[in-house]
Amino acid sequence: MMTAVLLAVLLSQTASTEPPPEAGTPPARSTPTLAPPQSPLPVMTYGQTTWCATLAPSTQVPSGGYRVQCDDKTRRCLAAPVHELEVDGTESDRFLERVTPCTADLSQLRMYMAGDYTFEPASAEAPAGWYRDEHGRVMQFNFDLHRRVWLGGAWAPLWRQDEGRTFSRGRVDFGIITEFPSDESDRMHRITLLDTRLVLGQQSSIDATLLRYDTNMRPETPLVRVTTFVGKPRRHDFTFDMGTWLEVLRLEQLRRSGTEALFYTFVTGHLTLDLWHSRDLTSYVRVRAGPSVEYDRSNHFFTLVPGAVLEGDFTLDANGFHHLTFGAEAEKIYLGEAVEGRPMDPERLRVRAGYELILLAFNDQPLSLVLDGRGQWRNDIPDVANVWEWSVQTGLRFSLWAPPRRSAPAAASH
Repeated sequence: MMTAVLLAVLLSQTASTEPPPEAGTPPARSTPTLAPPQSPLPVMTYGQTTWCATLAPSTQVPSGGYRVQCDDKTRRCLAAPVHELEVDGTESDRFLERVTPCTADLSQLRMYMAGDYTFEPASAEAPAGWYRDEHGRVMQFNFDLHRRVWLGGAWAPLWRQDEGRTFSRGRVDFGIITEFPSDESDRMHRITLLDTRLVLGQQSSIDATLLRYDTNMRPETPLVRVTTFVGKPRRHDFTFDMGTWLEVLRLEQLRRSGTEALFYTFVTGHLTLDLWHSRDLTSYVRVRAGPSVEYDRSNHFFTLVPGAVLEGDFTLDANGFHHLTFGAEAEKIYLGEAVEGRPMDPERLRVRAGYELILLAFNDQPLSLVLDGRGQWRNDIPDVANVWEWSVQTGLRFSLWAPPRRSAPAAASH
């Protein structure tokens, strides 16, 4: 009897030495265990408050390290491993890439863990235009081919009317392009640097431009409003979507039938008018016209070259995998000196069409198949037959720094 009384006293003293719970702390609950996974897995939201926490370990994630996002409305918390998974589905030592930092304040998460919130397996968040596979590895699925550094190569056979075909030609092209909208998003600015096409082999040529800048716009107020009164009155709005196009320091050198011609274009200024453009101004059909100041290096005199162009540029799908361009250009050369073997005011005509398809990506940098058709007629090269020449070129193009399009969607559940 005495032994039982002493034991009771000791137990009561031991319990009294425990510190009281901190004010405001929710009742303790065991570490949450994840519910069975859904199919497909839900995807966490990029940019939403995320906690890094230790949940109940499992065979797949023995460390118990998870990224957690909670929703007060559904009383549900989504949890994704903080590490990528191996091929067999078990946790690796590689942390997830392209995720937002975890918040350092865990007090709110402790309340979720102590409450009646359900913790469910999920796929970690990814930025718009990026996708995360079932192992947590991230990859880009959306590309902006108007913002990139590119390097390409192609086979470029040439056919000149009445002169047969030239197959031993290859093309190398490279350049840098970017575009950005104005603060009001009603005007698009484009800058192209070092746009270069180098054709090697027979009938070789170089076409390189140091700088090109152009804009197109979407005015909010129509310039002309026409109201018709046949039947119900209807209003028709017409806008003049004007822009500018500027080119600085272009070099064109070509060899035809044993004759070499070299032209320097110091500056070209065109006004542009969009016949159609997409809402985000990235795709368009437009006309542009204006003069150039050109130096004929082969004959040593300056000329004035007015020109007009009809051109189009289309991104055909939401993810930027299909890109189509076309153009038709006419130029007239004035103020030149008389040169034997060519007319006093020669002309140039050019047409082109191109299609680019992204095939795959290396380290999230796309590799594209390029198909390009070009034709030109000109009589500004002395003693060279004035005939149409055509080239159908096919090759590959590798793009560096090709970020997702500004309209890129977030990845869906998988």
